Parts: sequence; structure tokens; C-alpha cells
Amino acid sequence: MTTTAPPEKGWTVGTDVGGTFTDLWLRSPEGESWVCKSPTTSDVVTGVVRAVHLAADTVGTDVRELCSQVTRFGHGTTVGLNALLTGRTAPTGLVTTAGFGDVLEIGRLRRGTAGLQGLELGDYHLRGQVPPLVPRTHVVEVAERVDADGVVRTPLDEDSVRAAASRLRDLGVEAVAVCLLWATENPAHELAVGALLTEELPDAFISLSHEIAPSVGEYARASTTVANAALGSTAGRYLTRLESELAALGMTAPIMMTTSAGGVVPARTVTERPVSNLLSGPASCVVAGQKLGAALGATHVLTTDVGGTSFDVGVVVDGVPLMTDQITFGGADMRVPSIDIASIGAGGGSIALVQGGVLSVGPRSAGAEPGPVCYGKGGTEPTTTDADLVLGVLDPAQFGSGGIVLDRDAAAAAIEEKVGRPLGLSAVEAARAIRVVFDNAMADLLRAVTIERGHDPREFTLVAGGGSGPSHAWALCRETGLAGFVVPPTATAASAFGAGTSDLQTTASRTAYRRLLPQVGVTDEDARVVAAAVVETQERALAALPGSAGADGRAVTHTASIRYFGQAHHLDVDLGDAVGRDTVVDLLRTFEKDYEQLWGQGSGFKEAGFEILSVRSVASLAATPVTGQASGDLFRHVDTRPVVFDDPDRPDATAVLEARRPAPDQQVTGPALICLPGCVVVVPPGATASTDALGLIHVKVS
Repeated sequence: MTTTAPPEKGWTVGTDVGGTFTDLWLRSPEGESWVCKSPTTSDVVTGVVRAVHLAADTVGTDVRELCSQVTRFGHGTTVGLNALLTGRTAPTGLVTTAGFGDVLEIGRLRRGTAGLQGLELGDYHLRGQVPPLVPRTHVVEVAERVDADGVVRTPLDEDSVRAAASRLRDLGVEAVAVCLLWATENPAHELAVGALLTEELPDAFISLSHEIAPSVGEYARASTTVANAALGSTAGRYLTRLESELAALGMTAPIMMTTSAGGVVPARTVTERPVSNLLSGPASCVVAGQKLGAALGATHVLTTDVGGTSFDVGVVVDGVPLMTDQITFGGADMRVPSIDIASIGAGGGSIALVQGGVLSVGPRSAGAEPGPVCYGKGGTEPTTTDADLVLGVLDPAQFGSGGIVLDRDAAAAAIEEKVGRPLGLSAVEAARAIRVVFDNAMADLLRAVTIERGHDPREFTLVAGGGSGPSHAWALCRETGLAGFVVPPTATAASAFGAGTSDLQTTASRTAYRRLLPQVGVTDEDARVVAAAVVETQERALAALPGSAGADGRAVTHTASIRYFGQAHHLDVDLGDAVGRDTVVDLLRTFEKDYEQLWGQGSGFKEAGFEILSVRSVASLAATPVTGQASGDLFRHVDTRPVVFDDPDRPDATAVLEARRPAPDQQVTGPALICLPGCVVVVPPGATASTDALGLIHVKVS
């Protein structure tokens, strides 16, 4: 379906840069929507611009005309995350308090295993393999000291700061992180050091820890600030170029970047704090699932995104995504308010490999270049996409929206050679084995984020997203006991949809350290400190909300970070607006309840006392809600082909249906394949599918 040139302003664009594809979601002022996919490019910007051109072609208009009518451009990416993981960051130095230069080297007890998962934790050869983000040679100390109460014990020696700047200049650093002891309680010395470094190193990107990660815990604060500094120049150059190229096409709408916490902020805000959007792409997918869940009246939602390189899962409980303020990447623990996303290296490009007679799938990925064997771009190692093609799930002539034609014969040959022969299987049997291993790895992750956290997966609505998610959701339901799943028409671009529809959202946090002894209980002073922190963070969060002064629809929520005394990790607990002594008492009770739900009855130990570490406020301004659309497409029967579900020797004759955006009140009985733009919804034998007014496909597998 095409349209003429956009008649008026009000078009919305959401984009997301993945490891294999750059996804784009486009909505007209009338509510009509489209999704497009374009291969991700190494410079990222080219891939985004190509996706915009493809979107214009899809709706049948000139790209400049389309761009001139766009009033919102949402953008999510993992550029910063990939830069951290691959070491492609700016040369960075760290300035810290005299005597604390080894903070990144020492880290925590688990620093040597940070980032390892599953069986990797038992491989001692992998321990300590990830070096600190800044080598010890690039860490310099300055003479100063502030204590835990914010009292200056040793005045700042400015000469030591200038000497540190000289050394960093000689080392050729392009970015500097400043993390002084207890700067969260008194930032005067950090501010002075930052000013001196700006004088001495005018071209360097400077990050101050009390601004980037105002929290208790020197190591996490330092590693977060270092990561932010290291990404500063990279993120700034990339976003500046993207804005420039879109402006050249006539776009006046500012780029709104999704953050790891799930909202959007102007891109210029992110250039100062690039660490805040490390997980912007996956977080956008969770936001999309949250909005669809709200439209369906579902309070418990599991969002899944099976992309080209990873499988990401988000959990929405009581209508709110589960959050965390600590993430681990590149062997470093970082304090970044984020939607709690679990991820494994399992996607459409995951490579199947046989070693020692054992089949594994992922985490290595073929990526966009060369991609799966069936792409015909030089790939030689079979992937899950190759397996889906051989099993009959994918149509070689109808893949994505970029005109890619798949080579089934090449995929079958690669699977037989690399997987079939070592295991004594035919190409089809080997392809099914790949799918089984792939599906079970994803099902294990779903169990980990539900059952292992005290949630019954059967109480959740599973929203399948990503290019491969709707093709494998039926198997995930069968493995985890879910009755069915939901597929939106924008499934292949779930993160792009989230970027285009996310609320405007800002976050502010500060330390509010209180040790609460069991024999003393909560005092009025404890309540005063927490209340003051709430007032301050609320004011800062609201002030940072662009253009929101006096706007209707603003909302602010608060959480407090709490742990039992002596623990290294904490839980975030919801906190009300009005804080008094009784409020803090209730807060601790909620913490104990949440703790035992997570770790089991009897696991709490209130006799040890509690520690309140910090307070976080999140201010948001709601975006346009997801609404239905009266029109849609009736399913068109385009083919019937054999598809392997359980028995490789007895494929099922499967109806192939097609629609861009399904019309409501349609019923489909499995086995069937429903082809949407960029993805295929698999309805297995014995299952049924129906559509609703939102264009969602509801598949019941049991």
C-alpha cells in the first residue's frame, strides 16, 4: 500500500540500530503505520539514512517531503555499548584521590568474573581476562580528601592537579574521568578539578563522578564515570553527524534518544551523558511491550526481542518495567538507571557450531556482514536464519523489506557440512536440531527472569518482537507453560516502535546514606535525610524535563536503594512523595517482602540492620497513547508449503498468509505462517490465531 506526499505535519519516526538491521517505524498523522528494515552499516549513520529513504519509497513520497513533515524522530542504538565491548573508545584517563589509584584494578571480589555467564563462570582461564576500562598507567592521583560527612580533611592541592593534567597530556588522552572520594557528599573538589582540567586540556571530554553516578560505592562510581568519558567523543561525533545528515534532507524535528531507563530525551542531552543510553535499543522494546500491555489491560508482560545477534527479555510487573541501577559490561560494574533487561547471544545471525560432538548455537553471530549463508554475502557458517529457511519457515523471495532474496540451497549445504555430517544427521534434521538448541537457550532465559525471581510465567502476556521472535514464540510457550503469545504488526521493529512512542523521561538521583540499627529503629533524622533527598531529586528531574514547565500529564515516581547491612548489593523499593518516619518504616517492610520474594522465605536478616543508600526520582511526560485503527488488511492466502515442526521426516502442509497490518476479527487455525512486514508469525499445528482492533495477532498454543 502506498500513499501520496504527506499532506500535513505530524508524522512520527522511530529508529533502532541493531547488530544486523537498522529498523524504522513510521506513523502518519491519521494513524497508519509502516515498518522498514535496512542493513546496519559500520558507521551507523549511513544505515539510518538509508532506512529513511526506504521509508519514503514505501509510502510513495519524496524523502525530503517526508522529512519536512516529521514532528518526532525517536532513535535507539547500541553504538556506545558496542564501542565499550570492542574497545573502540577514546583514550581515557582517571583522576582520583591520593591513595586510591588502584580502585579500578581492585574493583570488587567479582571483578574477575564480571560479565561471564553460565558455564563460563567455571572456566578459570576466562577469569581476569577483561582489563579495567582505564589502564593503571593512565590513572593519576591528586592531593585532597573529603570524608563521608562532606567535611574537607585535606584541601585540594591545585599544583597536583596541574601535574596530573600534564601527565595525561603526555599520554595523549582525549577524555578524563574525575572520581574523588566522597564527592557525592561534597563536590567542591571535583568541580575545582574539572575546571582546572578544562583549562589545561581544553579539547578533552571531562566527566565528573558526582554528576554522572551520584551513588555510594567508589568502584561503581569510578567505572561509570570512566565509561561516560570514554564514550563522550564517540557519541558526540555520531549524533552530530546524524543530525546534520537528517537536516540536509529537510528534517527540523530534533532527534529524541531513548535512554536505558526507557524514556526519551533530546540527543544533545545524551552527548554529555552517553553512558545513560547504553541499553537504549533493548529498553525501547520493553517500552513498546509495556504500552501494548496497557492497551490490552495486561499488567504482567514479558517482552522478547529476537534480533540478529541477541535475545533480550524485559519484565513488566503491575504495569511497570522492572528496573535496575547497575549493569555490567566490558568487565565493569556501572551505575546506570536502566530497565532490567536480560540478554543472551542468541539471534537470527547466531552461528551453529559442533565441537566435541556437542551442538551449540551462539553467542558468536554472523552479523550484517557477511551475515547468514543464505544472504549470499560470503558467509560460510550456518546460522539460525539458515535453519529456519531450510525448515520452511522463511520464504526465500519474501524476507525483510530491503529486497533480500535468500539462497535455500546454500543454507542447506552449509548446515549439512558443518552440523549434519559431524552429528550424522541430514540437512533438515540438523536444521531442526539447531532450532531446538536455540529455542531451549531462550526458554532458559525466560525461566530465569520469571521463576527464579519469584514470578509465575503463566501470569504473563508474552509479546513477541524482533525479526525472529514471532517465528520462535510458539516453542518458547511450549517450553515455559505459557498459553500463548501476542504479535504486534510492528514486531520486526519493536524497538523502533518504542523509540517513536516512548514518554519524555528524565532521571535524577543522589546519595541519602543512613544506617538503621535494629535496636534503634527509624529516627526522625533518618526520615529528614530521605525526605530532603526526595525533594532535591524531584526538583532536578522536573527541571530537566524539556519544555514541560506547567505541562499537563507530568508524573514523578521515587525509589530508594536499600540493603541489609554488610551486603554488597541492594534492591530498589518504591517510595512515596510524602516522606516521614512512618513512611520509612513501611519502606523497610516492603524491602523485606521484596527480598524474600526474590531469594526465598526466611532469607531476610533484619537483625543485621539496614542501609539506605540513595534516592532516585523519575519525571515523565506521557506521549500519545497507542490506539486502534478501523481499517486493516484481510489475510491473503499466498501459498501452501511443507514446514517442519517436530518430525523432520514428516513436514506439515502449512498455509501461508500475508498482511501488512491485519484487520480485526480474523481467525486462523494452525499450522499456518502469517507473513507480516519483516517477520513471520508461526501458528503451529493445533494452535489458533485471532486479530483485534489494534492489529495484534493473538496466538493460543494450548
